[in-house]
Amino acid sequence: MQGVLAGFATIIVVIALGMLLAQLKVLDLAAQKMLARLAFFVASPALLVTVLAETDVHEVLSRNLAATAVGIVVVVAAYVVVARLVLHRDLADTVIGALSSAYVNAGNLGLPIAAYVIGDVALVAPTLLLQLIVLQPLALAVLDHATSPEPPSAWRLLSRPLRTPLTVGSLIGLAFSLAEVDIPTPIRDPLALIGGMAVPAMLLAYGVSLRLGPTPGRGADARELALITGLKLLVQPLAAYAAGRFLLGLDTEALLAVTVLSALPTAQNIFVHATRYDRGVVLARDAIFVSTMLAVPAMFVIVALVA
Repeated sequence: MQGVLAGFATIIVVIALGMLLAQLKVLDLAAQKMLARLAFFVASPALLVTVLAETDVHEVLSRNLAATAVGIVVVVAAYVVVARLVLHRDLADTVIGALSSAYVNAGNLGLPIAAYVIGDVALVAPTLLLQLIVLQPLALAVLDHATSPEPPSAWRLLSRPLRTPLTVGSLIGLAFSLAEVDIPTPIRDPLALIGGMAVPAMLLAYGVSLRLGPTPGRGADARELALITGLKLLVQPLAAYAAGRFLLGLDTEALLAVTVLSALPTAQNIFVHATRYDRGVVLARDAIFVSTMLAVPAMFVIVALVA
């Protein structure tokens, strides 16, 4: 469990630095938006190219992937029904809320947790790639459609994921992995250097928002925040566990991996997406904050019960 604590400690320190820089007036809300845009358009795509190029994509073709997908589908469906029929959210806000409910922090927290809690870093690959190749491109395409001033043509709608920097970066990295070709060093090293900005930029922007924006828990609808937190930390891991045990017959190690990784908190890049499209920003920020604070005890319980 040391890896869990170390991963969360790293996140908290960088977020706290962002809050301190905002308090000292080194960074303001304009700087926060600039950091978010830098992460969205430049650093995150570069990071995805280098990470996915070195990932064994055969890990995706596993029962772990199927169990993870079940957890995501159950949570997204539940949130969409409540958001549209009960909370009366529009399409763009619904997408941000659904991502906040189902999109886990597989990159920044998933890797140390997979290494130190589960014992195999490769076990995070199915979750990471499922989100990057399927969930994220679909969500960004819907966000583009929902926030566009004019209804897009069918071709523009279908090609939109290919024009999203994060998706393009994911596909390039996946192509290198499938071809089993190493990225040439003169290209890989600059990409790695630029990609290194992605997570710090996200976390610093998030810290600035915490300090200068509404107090967490007071800006978003409390009912919606409670719904997202419950779906994220209870329903998603429970659905993944049930699918893995009763439908797919996973062994204890694989079942532990699927369940723990499904209980990861909401990823920081959902806040970046919300800022990019200016929809559900406070909700995404608060969902990240609350789920991050509650994820450690949730994972302790899961490890104790499943392992």
